[in-house]
Amino acid sequence: MTNGFGTGEPEISDTPADRGMWQRIRPLILRLHFYGGMLVGPFILIAAITGLLYTLTPQLDPIVFRHELKVDHVGDHRLPMSEQVQAAMSAHPEGTVVSIRPPTAANETTQVSMSAPGVKEGYSKTVFVDPYTADVRGTLTTYGQWLPIRAWFDEFHRNLHLGDVGRNYSELAASWMWLISLGGLAMWVAHRRRNGGLRRLAAVEGEKGSRRRVFNWHGAVGTIVLVGLLGLSVTGLTWSRYAGESIAKLRSELTWSSPSVSAALDPSAGGSPAGGGAHAQHGGGISSAATPLTRQQAMAGLDTVWGTAQREGMQGPMWLTPPTTDDQAWQVVERKRRVPTRADAIAVDGATGKVVDRVDFKSWPFMAKMTNWAIDAHMGILFGIANQIALALLMIGLITVIVRGYRMWWKRRPTRRSRSRPGGLPRAPGRGALAELKPVEAVVVVVLLAVIGWYAPLFGISLAAFVIGDVLYGVWSRRPASPERPESAADATKTEREVPEADEMAGAR
Repeated sequence: MTNGFGTGEPEISDTPADRGMWQRIRPLILRLHFYGGMLVGPFILIAAITGLLYTLTPQLDPIVFRHELKVDHVGDHRLPMSEQVQAAMSAHPEGTVVSIRPPTAANETTQVSMSAPGVKEGYSKTVFVDPYTADVRGTLTTYGQWLPIRAWFDEFHRNLHLGDVGRNYSELAASWMWLISLGGLAMWVAHRRRNGGLRRLAAVEGEKGSRRRVFNWHGAVGTIVLVGLLGLSVTGLTWSRYAGESIAKLRSELTWSSPSVSAALDPSAGGSPAGGGAHAQHGGGISSAATPLTRQQAMAGLDTVWGTAQREGMQGPMWLTPPTTDDQAWQVVERKRRVPTRADAIAVDGATGKVVDRVDFKSWPFMAKMTNWAIDAHMGILFGIANQIALALLMIGLITVIVRGYRMWWKRRPTRRSRSRPGGLPRAPGRGALAELKPVEAVVVVVLLAVIGWYAPLFGISLAAFVIGDVLYGVWSRRPASPERPESAADATKTEREVPEADEMAGAR
């Protein structure tokens, strides 16, 4: 039995009560880190590669779609917004306008986004109109703010273009990455405290090509990128398929959700009154007796609303959302996601131009701001090109950590001088990690993992699958040895226990 730091020094006692906390918890951390890395590692690797590709795309759309985004000649004055939108509607009579993005620069086009038959859910058909001539310069399928190239890579990163089923891969990666990262840090810090001091957390030692050097690179780079990985894990879960629902409920209960203006024209209909502010919700207070508007009716008052938005100091980029029923107001929302952020929003009565509700970004709850900033940083938006570079370096670092982790495992495969492992596979950490803990500690760990699994279902299901598979393998490995095979899997399991567990971390050989 070792002392848990890889020195091979005997301990005074083998009972949990007589060992330090680290010696008791280390086997569990090692086992979770090992199996999480081995089995979820491929999903995290795919997320890292697709995320790296995504960070390289923002500059491509403006180049490829310059014709749609820019005008040929800047005129003396722009046509009324209603004329520009009418040109888009005439070009695509099958579509229904869902938002309008006025140009933010003199040489930009007006973007009119529509829902239309044949357009995938979540996407829009966006028509680009010259604001000086009302000429339609083109139509593209967009996803929110993203043009086709960035939208394609965004979906590739989120779900590999497999729809809701594909979203499970990214959620599984985000669910495990924080645990694998923190477990690896704990073991790396413990190793460094025993061998070289904490000042050498980023040091790389060992002969080139040796397992020790691979191990050092794995630990050092993992430590450097740790904070970024934790941020990506948490923000990735916020819009995941299952854990995202739990996080959304928690944010709502803690008033961390992003507030939005009420679209209700009549506060007595159940919406918040004018100026309802931070807790008004989009679409709130719509009367059950509301009458749906036709395409043309919905556009009534557009020029009035646009004039009000300008007088109220709203700045681009902004989106104007038309009402869908006769008891709704227009909504005008700023969406400048780079620092300094702008996200003010107003609701405007299209008939009178009166502002019926307003929510300024400065009134948002602090945690709502932090959540949005963290998500925008995850998407490479918050700090512009610097954000993209940081994300690209983070993804490259994560890829190298994963690859080196598998390389470390492979370097433990039996050689001609060592045939202790049947099937030629490297040795895994020994079982019985929970037995190393005190009873109360084991209960706390199980309850904690169960709670996390409840709120992050894919984490809980995958962890349960690992445990069940491990138990079944343990039963199989303890079967009686056949006479034809003198060295059984049971012998190999025994060998696992006898070899110091810390050798997995110490990088020996």
